[in-house]
Amino acid sequence: MKDENPISVNERELMEFYGYKGSFGNFKLKIKFLRSWILHSLAYSCPHSETTAKIQRSRGVKIGKNCHFSAYVQLDLIYPQLLDIGDNVTFGSNVMIFAHNNPAANLFLKNGEFPRKVEKVKIKSGAVLFPGSIITAGVTIGKNSVISVGSVVTSNIPDYCVVVGNPGRVIKKIEH
Repeated sequence: MKDENPISVNERELMEFYGYKGSFGNFKLKIKFLRSWILHSLAYSCPHSETTAKIQRSRGVKIGKNCHFSAYVQLDLIYPQLLDIGDNVTFGSNVMIFAHNNPAANLFLKNGEFPRKVEKVKIKSGAVLFPGSIITAGVTIGKNSVISVGSVVTSNIPDYCVVVGNPGRVIKKIEH
């Protein structure tokens, strides 16, 4: 394993996750990611929010009703089906949501304390993610919570909270 190519390790992990085997499975995986990348590219710069939501749904992202997407929102390219977005969620420009993290080219870290992490991300109804905020794998953003500009959220956020900073921390509960 010491001299193994990190690319083949990543490919093997993805094949296993998606249940693909052999050369044909490898081909199907590449086609799946090419399709996802093309659709993401269309959605990424689309000026029409409803069209963006429709395109992201076709990638496998679960998106509720009446969501608003600004341009340049990046939703996980490898595991879109692990993203669950409620109703009336607002995404500012340059928001990024990742259902995985992976030290892809560093087998020392990957095989040690930092293996590939793949977990669902849930954004509950009414949440607002201001421009530049980043949500990482395994995080749930609470109902009607606000994630401020440039915040990096690495842990769950309760309902009705305002979050700021890196790492994101709750600074206020919203009265309801």
